Amino acid sequence: MEQIRICVIGLGYVGLPLARLFSTKYPTVGFDMNPHRVDELMRGHDSTLEVDDALLQEALRGGFTCTTDLDRIRECNFYVVAVPTPVDKNNTPDLTPLVKASTTVGKVIGRGDIVVYESTVYPGVTENSCIPIVEQESGLKYNTDFFAGYSPERINPGDKLHTVEKIKKVTSGSTPEVADIVDKVYSSVIQAGTHKASSIKVAEAAKVIENSQRDINIAFVNELSKIFNRMGIDTHDVLEAAATKWNFLPFKPGLVGGHCIGVDPYYLAQCAQQYGYNPEIILAGRRMNDGMGEYVATETIKRMIKKGIQVLGSNILIMGFTFKENCPDVRNTRVIDIYKALQQYNVNVTVYDPWANPAVAKREYGIDIVQQLPQQRFDAVIMAVAHNEFKTIDIQQLCLDKHVIYDVKGILDPQIIDGRL
Repeated sequence: MEQIRICVIGLGYVGLPLARLFSTKYPTVGFDMNPHRVDELMRGHDSTLEVDDALLQEALRGGFTCTTDLDRIRECNFYVVAVPTPVDKNNTPDLTPLVKASTTVGKVIGRGDIVVYESTVYPGVTENSCIPIVEQESGLKYNTDFFAGYSPERINPGDKLHTVEKIKKVTSGSTPEVADIVDKVYSSVIQAGTHKASSIKVAEAAKVIENSQRDINIAFVNELSKIFNRMGIDTHDVLEAAATKWNFLPFKPGLVGGHCIGVDPYYLAQCAQQYGYNPEIILAGRRMNDGMGEYVATETIKRMIKKGIQVLGSNILIMGFTFKENCPDVRNTRVIDIYKALQQYNVNVTVYDPWANPAVAKREYGIDIVQQLPQQRFDAVIMAVAHNEFKTIDIQQLCLDKHVIYDVKGILDPQIIDGRL
């Protein structure tokens, strides 16, 4: 193949770090439909905080550019699709972003070019759903005029240790020769190395089981937490003791949200059902984890009642709204489940999160959050996200004399809390 010229389509949490990395080795263009996103990146700032401004600005000086203009990506020959793959309100996989991205690729792809998908999908989506769109739009024939690959994203938002170049990458291609090219391109920038899968479907399947496995394991310890809570046993003490065995898996109970773990199992389940198999364990894990927000709210209210705190009209503070600590990502956050469950008790809920963008929270979830620590005192405080800033706050100073503190993340002094998962 001639000199690689890369276009990354979708400049979010996955696409931007990858595009920036590719730009250190190849001529690279980032494409996104959102002009506001492109404008901020071209000014040298990433609001997702995944790429440091200094690194982004260095990349821009080196020739990396971002655009919404199709004409500016026609000269590329290696297209990488990194758009979201969410589920709808019924937890059915929504391939709309992929369809639109494939349409975009079809309008610009040329003979001999390669398109690599990174978006999480179930096995078969790349070749059965995406490629036909590219063929239709381009008028080119798959594996004759153009080729494809799949390399599942492994970005961990907010993680400054396991950055994209330090995470081993699975690669694949639509022919053995293309698989070699795709693997060579990725291995040239991924320090941790690559694993070349035997087919695109194998690579797709590997992605969905990675996060489904984590989801099921977390569901197990969430169920243990419910059981041990009834027994009056501290789950974290149990897990600490069990972890002394060399092969014990150190999962902790908690809320399971985000763009991967809380979503990917539904993609795997959808695929299984298409083949006439009902995935009982996968969906049972999803039901358990999706119910943890309501469980936290109910447990908090129970403890308020036991302490004689008037629930109706009480003031409750939720600390944290993002789906995980130390990042601004609110996609599929399950903290919203705590909020909605508490609303049913006619209490006044304040959500404090210095990381989350209030405008995004309002647009996506219809709620108001604050970025400054409230000055009032509360009847109950729920520690929902383990932001570093929260670990230095005297939680008791936020509470009335008679209060409840519920620790979802297990980061507070056990002596001051009334309950935790």
